[in-house]
Amino acid sequence: MPGVAVLTPFAAPSVGGNAVTVGRIARGLRERGLDVRVWDLSVTPVATVEAEVAAYRPEILHAFHAGRAGPVGVRLASRLALPLVVTLTGTDANHDLPDIARGAAVRAVLEAAATITAFHESIVGRVLEIAPSMRGQLVVVPQSVRLDGRTPFDLAERWAVPAERILFVFAAGIRAVKAPRRPLAALDAVAAADPRVRLLYAGPILEPAEGEALSKALGPRPWTRHVGSVPFAQMASLLAQSDVVLNCSLSEGGMANSILEALALERAVLVSDVPGNRALVEDGVTGLTFSDDRELAAGAQRLAEDAGLRRRLGQAGRALVEREYPVSRELDGYLDVYRRLGIAVASA
Repeated sequence: MPGVAVLTPFAAPSVGGNAVTVGRIARGLRERGLDVRVWDLSVTPVATVEAEVAAYRPEILHAFHAGRAGPVGVRLASRLALPLVVTLTGTDANHDLPDIARGAAVRAVLEAAATITAFHESIVGRVLEIAPSMRGQLVVVPQSVRLDGRTPFDLAERWAVPAERILFVFAAGIRAVKAPRRPLAALDAVAAADPRVRLLYAGPILEPAEGEALSKALGPRPWTRHVGSVPFAQMASLLAQSDVVLNCSLSEGGMANSILEALALERAVLVSDVPGNRALVEDGVTGLTFSDDRELAAGAQRLAEDAGLRRRLGQAGRALVEREYPVSRELDGYLDVYRRLGIAVASA
């Protein structure tokens, strides 16, 4: 049974996007017959990780997040003479790689990788703008969504919303790149005109300054609430109780898990018009997009007023996910990457 050592900045029980993605992929690869072991760099000292991976003696190293897991992967790959796969995140491609201070370290990781995977062609294009020599290393492996094993989310216990409500949900860790305060001013008029409107934030505070700013902004708005971190097992239940799922990100790594999950659950989505979101959302077809606060407010108002529009967008979104982003496609992609690096994995 081929051994795969996965290095990640976060793993379960963390509820961030990296943890969700790694958990889904690791589980699927195990079901395909691989011995996958995951090391969470947020809880295990690097020296311990390196010693445990060396003792494990895997056949391949897979680092999720070039900036945070990549350096450990590079050292281990050199020490153990193993191929290294690096999966890019939005932070890697959109923020760290172009940055003067951080870019050199990320580029060194990518140059050392045998293969670099990205969730969408937009991320490949972003990398090639900065490092065209990496074209031969880059492979697109689209994400998928897996929502089995759902645990109920008790909305009434966390926030007493009216039975007749229009619930917008912002499901993401609270950090600046997610622009959590952006929808507030845009939805002020919508909420004032329609007392059914509510906006719920679900996600851990990852940047204290942004968390404090959000808390202050929510204070005078009784139609909003931040319920904190929600276990991943409960997210499907929470999203299923929503009417609209928001994504206001300044950038995405190709596909936001929360948007994939929302589409799979036939929820309408309202998302910022950035390349990562455009990978999933075609304006007016599988959701609504916005480029500025005026469009955000207009989209929110349309969705609050028109249940038929919400239903149509949700149905189209679910059809898209089922057609283009099944779990089997994601797993086949990673297995093919491993196979090309000489790892003996069986065909599907």
